[in-house]
Amino acid sequence: MVTTVSPVQKKRRKPRSQHRGALLGAMFLMATSAVGPGFIVQTTNFTVQLGAAFAFAILVSILVDIAVQLNVWRVIGVSGKRAQELANTVLPGAGWFLAALIFLGGLVFNVGNIAGTGLGLNVLFGIDARLGGILSAVVAIAIFLSKRAGLALDKIVVVLGAIMIILIGYVAIVSEPPLGDAIRNAVIPENIDFLIITTLIGGTIGGYITYAGAHRMIDAGVSGKGNVREITRSSVLGIIITGIIRVLLFLAILGVVAGGVALTSDNLAAEAFQSAAGEFGFRLFGIILWAASITSVIGAAYTSISFVTTPKTSPRIRSIATCVFIAVSTIVFSFIGQAPATLLIMAGAINGLILPVGFAVILWVAWRRRDLLGGYVYPKWLLLIGVLAWLLTLFLGYQSLGGIAKLWV
Repeated sequence: MVTTVSPVQKKRRKPRSQHRGALLGAMFLMATSAVGPGFIVQTTNFTVQLGAAFAFAILVSILVDIAVQLNVWRVIGVSGKRAQELANTVLPGAGWFLAALIFLGGLVFNVGNIAGTGLGLNVLFGIDARLGGILSAVVAIAIFLSKRAGLALDKIVVVLGAIMIILIGYVAIVSEPPLGDAIRNAVIPENIDFLIITTLIGGTIGGYITYAGAHRMIDAGVSGKGNVREITRSSVLGIIITGIIRVLLFLAILGVVAGGVALTSDNLAAEAFQSAAGEFGFRLFGIILWAASITSVIGAAYTSISFVTTPKTSPRIRSIATCVFIAVSTIVFSFIGQAPATLLIMAGAINGLILPVGFAVILWVAWRRRDLLGGYVYPKWLLLIGVLAWLLTLFLGYQSLGGIAKLWV
């Protein structure tokens, strides 16, 4: 039997090395978007507040992340359609409603990301945080204005993601965290705070972060049921990368807190790294925070714009729109009066409330719309864990409603 290949398929095919590069970029875009400045601030504040008991929130966020991302990557990857396209097909107008939520949430979150870049350069070089944010925004805009923006994006998020893992891992070792207490509390926590769990999930899974890697994957031309194995492997590896960074950062801070150091400054995370590794650790924190923040700026801008454009939108127009998005985020950051830490935590809580809306569409397509998946038979076990995760996000979102306002106090 001779298999024919359509001109469209020929056009979409890429060299294997470029194919792998696109998938690697999608994995790290998902991971670095999930581990941004908000997560660093949240992890530090909540570890100081809960100690080893925060391990339970970390574990829950990772488990929910697994259930969500496996489904999101599978549905978007097999269908070859962005989340808002699927939503509009399922319920006309729902996709644009979802796009509005993601875009606005991404804008709020990106203001926090810009703030994170400013704080990182402030720690590293001592320059004014607002100037640091502006300079970092210029760097991000330059990436999207480059002739091969997609390739540049993939390489930068991979390199900076690897740097974060190495540096955070070093601090996690020298801080000597109580691993036994962390493991025990991950399973049997001494304290459970639903608002903290919701905020963490929102900051690492909710909003634009849910779709960053999957949208980058299909934009790079990797889609269809023939690529299910690669889609699944990439999503799993992306989740593993995300989980490694989260756990290492938590252990780095826990080692300092458990050692009896009282963190009292305005920048708790920087103080914690300094306590663990001296002045060298302080500078390392600046690098880590800047890397986490600039990759999140890139991820937020790229994904948010992917929700308000279509596959027919020219790459040039999409790049310009992305640059405008970054510029607006920077302008808002330059004039906003809220403290950066408060803004970052608030953004995570808001995204935690957005998560159930978009994920419901993904699950509906997996359950009832095989036509959108090219006849692909969706695994029932995968759908089941997705539904359980969705119910949990509903519960956590409800629990957080009464406490979000307290973040401004």
